[in-house]
Amino acid sequence: MKIIDRLNEDRINISFEVFPPKTDAGFANVQRATDEIAKLDPSYISVTYGAGGGTSKNTAKIASHIKDDLHVLSLAHLTCASSTKEEVREVIRNLKELGIENILALRGDIPEGMKFPDGDRFHYAYELVEEIRKQGDFCIGAACYPEGHVENEHKEDDIRFLKQKVDCGVDFLTTQMFFDNDIHYNFLYRIREAGITVPVLPGIMPITSAAQMKRSQELSGTVFPRRFLALLDRFGSSPEAMMQAGIAYATDQIIDLLANGVKNIHIYSMNKPEVATKIMSNISEIIKC
Repeated sequence: MKIIDRLNEDRINISFEVFPPKTDAGFANVQRATDEIAKLDPSYISVTYGAGGGTSKNTAKIASHIKDDLHVLSLAHLTCASSTKEEVREVIRNLKELGIENILALRGDIPEGMKFPDGDRFHYAYELVEEIRKQGDFCIGAACYPEGHVENEHKEDDIRFLKQKVDCGVDFLTTQMFFDNDIHYNFLYRIREAGITVPVLPGIMPITSAAQMKRSQELSGTVFPRRFLALLDRFGSSPEAMMQAGIAYATDQIIDLLANGVKNIHIYSMNKPEVATKIMSNISEIIKC
């Protein structure tokens, strides 16, 4: 089944994300975490893609396990900046052979020291979207950035590039994490005005530690509102308290989104089934409404 078909159903869809292990030795732990998250009956589980082939070989393996063994829709991430065009095509062929119908197309980070652009690589996500469309009948997701992409100085350029990417064949979008829902609502207004009409899933990241917050800020450049910073200041020194506060903050974001008519929400659960479980428990009755 394609994710776009699920998103178009008249229902609330909650999805989660897992990432492959950095080493083969860690595969069993990731699989166990994935199995626990699958018990929550998510609409789908996405699997991230490691740059440079480090963890990417396990993306298809985990996505296939989710689909075939856990009977949950899976979404395989695919990046292109760190791989040659032929390597990317080989991954797409492998996903097709495994019966994986859903791909999240991302440019990915440019490896340090690599000359870019390189004629043997896809330079932008829209080129990857075009290639996936050529290779088969996939449902294609892509990323979007409510606070603007860190490489684009002007938000107008960001939306123009997003429109180009969507027009190449994107079925749905998932946002970068954000911590102020007004940013998301404003972003939706601006992209709808620009003619981008595909479903947009807000990406919610439960921040459960100070270290996680720092890394998230480094990767995405996101702005943390004062209300969230107060939580970190008060509870950051206590891992148990910070986890509880982070889950509560993410739950509050999700409830606000649902109350304002958002039906599809993606949670960056980061291989933490305990976090995913508590959030689903917090909204168990709300998603029935």
